[in-house]
Amino acid sequence: MSDIGVIAVDFEERLDPARMRRERLQRAKDALQNSDLDALFIFRPEDARYLTGYRHHLGPAVIVGNAVVVLTRDKEPILWTMDFEQCRYRMPWFDKEQFQPRANFRERGGAKRWVEQAESFFGSFSGKRVGIDIWDFSLEAAIREALPNTEFADGYQSVLMRAKEIKTKDEILCLKMANAFTEAALDRALEALRPGIKECELLAIAWQTMTALGSEWTQCSNIIASGPYTAPYRRFTSDRIIRNGDLVIIDIGAGYNGYWGDLTRTWVCGNVKPTAEMRDMHQKTYDALFNAASKVRPGATNAEVFEAAAPYVLDNLGHAAGLCPWESPHFSYASKEAPVVLKEGMVFNFEPYVGKVGIGGIRLENNHIVTHDGVEIYSTYPFDERLVIEPHPLDATTGRTR
Repeated sequence: MSDIGVIAVDFEERLDPARMRRERLQRAKDALQNSDLDALFIFRPEDARYLTGYRHHLGPAVIVGNAVVVLTRDKEPILWTMDFEQCRYRMPWFDKEQFQPRANFRERGGAKRWVEQAESFFGSFSGKRVGIDIWDFSLEAAIREALPNTEFADGYQSVLMRAKEIKTKDEILCLKMANAFTEAALDRALEALRPGIKECELLAIAWQTMTALGSEWTQCSNIIASGPYTAPYRRFTSDRIIRNGDLVIIDIGAGYNGYWGDLTRTWVCGNVKPTAEMRDMHQKTYDALFNAASKVRPGATNAEVFEAAAPYVLDNLGHAAGLCPWESPHFSYASKEAPVVLKEGMVFNFEPYVGKVGIGGIRLENNHIVTHDGVEIYSTYPFDERLVIEPHPLDATTGRTR
């Protein structure tokens, strides 16, 4: 299957959105059937998209009520959204009645009205066990008041994460496309990197490139940190003027069909040699990145992978990616307490870090897919070779830069 073409064509198989929607919904249904829950109440917009294909206008942000889905064991999902008329017009894979006006959880009485609507479609939830993906205290109080005889439980880690942890082939194509957009944006930003440019100017170039390629939004606010802001690592972009010889961390991610790229490289600004300490920090980070990748295979655990990179990490080494940029499994010091076994089709990022105040910090990040016998590193963008002391055997990019 092609992972570079954006448009639909007749001469090769590419992304099939209809197949992706069908397979995602079926995986969620299967996960629900295999659980001890009778239904799911879904409030995260990315989870609503996973179940229905609905594209929310705010990216990966939770505003309870803007995208609510109910899924039960024996009926098709229903989505409540302020965009219900647009959905009825442009999402013909569902019946029109599967789209309803936005659920109002902002005002007292709204939850009770929504429960009455939901029960008119799905029957009584009294005596049932319902899984929730996220809620707050106000929502919980309102839902419990409206459904006093319903038992509520986790529906996110126990059901949806189990459905989402193995990516379909179309999901993997979306992730690779998002990464291609991200690499292009990184390249344009590095072309513009020079003494005197501001961090925010570089971000504008990267953001424009991603958007022009078709990125829906960005994985986070995006991070360009330079000079003293690289150690301690500052996770946002400012108006700082970048100076000759500064270390510059660029950590950005484009979005494609709701899936997220996430790529980080550290570069030296200007046509100068890095210091020996900079090179040593980069080599430690670089080795940690690829040493962790070398442990990835079906049957390994996230704890084993994390250990291969330690201690060159911040609070965690990485996370899985999907419609939420930060899915399970995670890779942290806590992983050894409840190790997750890696399976073919899991997708995740590793992002080790080494820094020293007064010198700077290095962060590097690649994207990985668990294959039947190991790992595919689908990040192809090279490293600043002025900082690489000894190439790693898994690095297919060093030595190929112009």
